[in-house]
Parts: sequence; structure tokens; C-alpha cells
Amino acid sequence: MNEIFGPEGLIAQAHPEYEHRPGQIDMARAVMRAFEERRHLIVEAGTGTGKTLAYLVPAVAAALGGRGRVIISTGTKNLQEQLMEKDIPFLQSVLPKSFKAAYMKGRNNYLCLHRLGRAESSPVLDGLDEVDYFDEVIQWSKSSKTGDRAELSNLPESLSFWRHLDARSETCLGQKCTDFDACFITRMRDCAQDADIVVVNHHLFFADLALRNSMYGSVLPDYSAVILDEAHLIEDVASEYFGAQVSTYQLEDLIRDVGAVPYEDAAADREITKTSARVMRFADDFWMGFREGRGEEGRFPIIPGSFARRDEDGEIKPTPLGDRYIALDGALARLETTLDALKDKPPEVENLVRRIRQTKFDLQFIVSGQDKKFVYWKERRGRGIFLRASPIDVSGLLEDKLFNKVDTVVLTSATLSSASNFSFIRERLGLDSADDLIAESTFDYQRQALLYLPPKMPDPRSPEWGKAAAAEVIKIVTATEGRAFVLSTSLTGMQSLYDLAMPELDFPCLLQGSASKGRLLERFRQTPNAVLFATSSFWQGVDVRGEQLSCVIIDKLPFAVPTDPIVAARQRYIEDEGGSSFFEYSVPQAIISLKQGLGRLIRSTTDRGVLAVLDPRLRTKTYGRLFLRSLPACKVTSRIEDFSDIFTQEFFARSALV
Repeated sequence: MNEIFGPEGLIAQAHPEYEHRPGQIDMARAVMRAFEERRHLIVEAGTGTGKTLAYLVPAVAAALGGRGRVIISTGTKNLQEQLMEKDIPFLQSVLPKSFKAAYMKGRNNYLCLHRLGRAESSPVLDGLDEVDYFDEVIQWSKSSKTGDRAELSNLPESLSFWRHLDARSETCLGQKCTDFDACFITRMRDCAQDADIVVVNHHLFFADLALRNSMYGSVLPDYSAVILDEAHLIEDVASEYFGAQVSTYQLEDLIRDVGAVPYEDAAADREITKTSARVMRFADDFWMGFREGRGEEGRFPIIPGSFARRDEDGEIKPTPLGDRYIALDGALARLETTLDALKDKPPEVENLVRRIRQTKFDLQFIVSGQDKKFVYWKERRGRGIFLRASPIDVSGLLEDKLFNKVDTVVLTSATLSSASNFSFIRERLGLDSADDLIAESTFDYQRQALLYLPPKMPDPRSPEWGKAAAAEVIKIVTATEGRAFVLSTSLTGMQSLYDLAMPELDFPCLLQGSASKGRLLERFRQTPNAVLFATSSFWQGVDVRGEQLSCVIIDKLPFAVPTDPIVAARQRYIEDEGGSSFFEYSVPQAIISLKQGLGRLIRSTTDRGVLAVLDPRLRTKTYGRLFLRSLPACKVTSRIEDFSDIFTQEFFARSALV
């Protein structure tokens, strides 16, 4: 590895910003050893380690050395683009052997030519203002080589009709489709089949993992090893894809697709139209049962007994909502039977029957709620309602479907350890036998960063918290002359801090939600002394280098919301097993989240600045020591006055502050 990463190596000779990074070499050697010995590996590689090249070089060597294709899965679009547009082309230019790389996104990112052709003769537009957008999609489809929605950069991010045109798996006709050879999914797969390295995201990877050996088949080509970057995200993503879901949109799309098929038998056509209308009527009635009571958006548990209860005689009887489900299930069954009985079926019908059966199965699984290994919950988002069943513990599923079937799995992130060990991530993901490594960052946090803890703050749950937190934000941001992220653990907290602090600040203030994430970041980078108030979406995958971001303020320790149905179920599961959900789940999970948020500040060896955590529990609670031990070792102060010389050597020459 020294021949590649060392001071006289290939990278040093070719890269204008080369730095000798011992942690990078340690990580590259560990990844190479995992490939050679066919073992799993967990690596925490802090910002500045150079982890992408540290795993890419061994991955390329393994693929070219006969180990077969390597999948690299990331959690954010930014890292995918960095890999495909920067890191991989760089290695292709400097490594002695050539290799091929491909980029795969989820199927709903790609245009389906068959569905587009159907849409030209059936209504999919919500209004006249979308006619021009639809015409632009048609023209683009004739010249695009990838069919990737991202190429339509001039169109709004949210095109209401895109879901009627995308290449989702449940509508795919496969080789029966007349557009199969020209299909963008076919082209993407052919490219991936020819590649040594395939870059995907976690959602696509786990969707594929859940579908492998099922009736839908796999999406990704076969692989011998996988590298999961930003691996701190995978428990939640895996939980989503190993569960079941039925939504208002899903049923609407199903009935729309049933109506779009040309049926030659007029009598059958009339019966299908009539049965479809019946399904939608019962579906509307069913969903109305979830709009009653609290109408706010969010995630809520499905209360046991929502669909059936025991009466006074001990018999199980359906509730009114249960009756609505029975009516919907019966209507779906009738539609399934009607379609399945058709003679000379169009190729789309087989898919439609399969989708109806899957919908009925998923809905029955959620409504019955009998599998105690799952948590059952509902989500309101916009006008949509989603019913979900998610596995409470994914460790067994991952062990069975991934770790026992793939020789080498490398999990890496800047934040995987808690209190300097990997016990939490091993337990959550079922990785008892994996090797592990903490690759040291090249950043000198003692010289580059100052951790500020306010001398006195009320309890975060008290009524006095909001005003006290805003007063601290004002003092801190004034001392750093803006140039700050103010990160809150909730939208309510963010809005409160913004409302209280913004009028008192003489700096440009930006608020998450006022524009797209990309636009806000660009405005922050280009606006001198700006202050951005934001929440969880800015805690990770955000990179602002230099003096423009000189301060990161976090309001509270980022404990997961205990009322969230999945969080509550995981905590109950740990308690039922005799463990402590607070110390085994809540604290380690919050430590990893806090490290992610504070990791926004120091992004290069020349960055300097203030990390501020307003939550007094870091000092007042015994578990606060676990958080402090997990953070980068840097100077600590409770004096705002120390900010004035934060960027001078004189401050760092003085003894550590406590």
C-alpha cells in the first residue's frame, strides 16, 4: 500500500493536494486483508482520513485479482457523485491496470419507455401547466442515453406525473416488453454487468437484498463483496426494506395501471372498470378511517385492537375499521379473479395480478399484526397515508441475507464507534465476528477546534430552555461573527431558536425549508457571515470548507424521539430481553448522531472553529462522560471571551481549558 499511498507513491505523484495519512494506509491494509482472508470488517474513519480511496484501491485490486465484482453502497447522493465524478476517474488515471465502474440508482429514477408510450394516450397530468413539462420529457427521452431523471435539471424536482412514467419493478414487463432492448434499465444493467466496481445507494442495495430470490428477482448484478459507506445509516434503511408497506399512492397507481391496459373483450372491460371503481370506493372509505382524530403529519403506532377486538362473550369481532378492511380486501380479491380469468391476456395483466396479490398479502400482514418481531405503524405525509410493518431487530435478517452469504462486507463511516468501541453497531447489525479498526484522522483537533459548553443552562425539558438557548446562540454567533450552523434536534426547536435569535442578530440568517437543501447550502457558501438554522438533514453529507463555516452549534443531545413507533419498539425489545434500552440503544445512537453533527465543522487541515453543545446534560449527567469521551480530543471552555483569539496560535499555546 505504501507504493500507492506513501510519500513517493502513485497518488502522491499525481494528486496536487496529496497528504501523507497514516490512518488511510492502515485502513487500506485492513480492507485488503478483509478481501484476502474473506472476512468482514468495521472501520471508523474520521473526516480527513481519506477513506474513499482507502477502500477503493483494495476493492479494485480484489476485483481485478479474480475476486469478482465489488459493490460500493453509499448513503448520500453527494458521496455517490464524489465517487463517480472524482475519486474513481482519478484512480482510473493513475493505477497501472484499467478497470470499469458503473453507477446504478433506484429504478424509479429512470424513465420507462413503455409507460411513456401509454401515457401519451391516457391522462396522467394534474393540470395544463404540466403539458409543456410532459412534452419536454418526450423530447428528452429520444436523445437521453441513460433515462436518468436527474438529467431533467430544468424541470421542477417534484413532477406529479413522474410516478406514472418511472421504471419501478412492479410495472416492469421484463423480456415480454416491446421496448426491452431499448430500455434504460436494460442499458444500466448491461453496463453494470460489464463493470468491476458498481456504485449504488443504500436504498437500492437493500431493496435488491430484500427482493433476491423472490418473484421480482434481483436488480443488482451478482457480487463477491460489498463496501457499505456511511454505514451508520443501514439499520434504518434495512428496516424499511425488510418490512411491508401499503399506501394511498400504491392503490391509486394500481387502479390507474389497471385502467390503462387495452382489453379486447368489451364485456371484460366493463367488468374490470366496474370492479376497479368498487376497489377505489372501498379504498377511500378505508383510508378515511386513518384521517380521523389527529390530522397532523408524522409517524404513529397502529394501536392493537384497531381492526378487531374481543366482545363480551370473548369472540373476536371486527371494529368499524376492520369492516372497512374486509370490504377492501374482498374488492381486491374480485379484481384479481376478474383479471386472472381473462383469455388472451395482455402482457401487463400478469404483473397486475401479482401486484394485487402482494398488496393483499402486505395489507393482511399489517392488519393482523400477529408477528411480534415487527412493529406496526402509520405515517401521514402530505395527502398520503402509509401503513407499515417494520422488523424490530434487523440483526438476524442481515446475518442471514448478507453476512452469511457474502464473503467480505466492509462497513465504514466517520461515526460508527461509541465510547471508543463498536459494541453498539455489532449488536444492532449482527456482526459479532467482524474485525474492526479506528483509523486515525489527520486533523489536529487540539489545534483546530474548541468545544464550548455553556457555564449554566436549564434542563432542556424545562419551560426556560427556549429563551436560554436563544440567548446562548446570540452570544456565540456574535462572537464568531456569524459563519455558523445552528443545528436543532427538531423542527419545533429550530423554528423557536430562529424566531427568538434572528431579530437580535446582525448577520444574514437562513432557515431550512425556505429553499431546497442545495440552494440553501449554495447561499450559505456565497453569503459572508451567514447563519443557517437547520435540523437533521444538515447533520450529515454536508461539506462547507474554510472560514465560511467557523462554528457549529447543537441545541440538545440528539436522542431518538421516544414516541417514534420504531424507536419505542426497539427500546421495548431490549428491555424485554433484560437489557437497558437507555444505555444499550439511546445513548450510543445519540453519540453517533452528535459526532455526525459536530463533524460538519472541521473538513480540512486548515479549518478552525468552535463546536458548541448547549445541552447541560453533558456535564450534569453521568452518561455525559460517555459523550465527551466519544468526541474528538480538543480544548474545552465555558468562556465566550476565549472565542476572540480562537484562530490565533496564542490561544492554542496556552494550557487546556476546563
